[in-house]
Amino acid sequence: MRLPQLQPETMTERQREVAGRIAGRRGAVRGPFQVWLNSPEACDRVEALGAFLRFDSSIPLRLRELSLLLAARNWDAQYSWNAHVDKAVSEGIPQAAVDAIARKETPVFTREEDTVFYEFCTEILTEHFVTDETFAAALAIFGPEGLVDTVASLGNFTMLGMCLNAFQVDLQADREPPYPDIRGYARVEQTSA
Repeated sequence: MRLPQLQPETMTERQREVAGRIAGRRGAVRGPFQVWLNSPEACDRVEALGAFLRFDSSIPLRLRELSLLLAARNWDAQYSWNAHVDKAVSEGIPQAAVDAIARKETPVFTREEDTVFYEFCTEILTEHFVTDETFAAALAIFGPEGLVDTVASLGNFTMLGMCLNAFQVDLQADREPPYPDIRGYARVEQTSA
């Protein structure tokens, strides 16, 4: 990590307060929260938004996890991917679809709503706009609240990916780099067989 890891004995009172709340809700102060604690007010607000989007949003849990994976892959945020890939699969996102996303290929889903969700998320992430057809299909399934929560999720997880990469938050020691085209915090050239 590009910044020193904060230690409880060197934290301000506000940093300790925010860190305690994060540890209570999430079990520990890991990864990006080690960075965000350098600005405890930003950290407090970012964590609150992230907690709502991960735990209480109107979209189904498997799609919350899928939105995180899509934003993580869009930003090549390996830490986020590694932290959530198993949860996405256990919640019902097919392993083959997850593997395709990691390779930047188009995944195949078993549920129509997952396909529509993927198309909506991918269009906004890659094209910065959503076609009328894709919007109408997503609106019919998820409704206004679901689409707002989806865009909020993508925005939050984009900010997360930017934080992880800018500050080079270390990958989990027990996990392999998930993407074939990224090593460390740089792209590697793909060779064709």
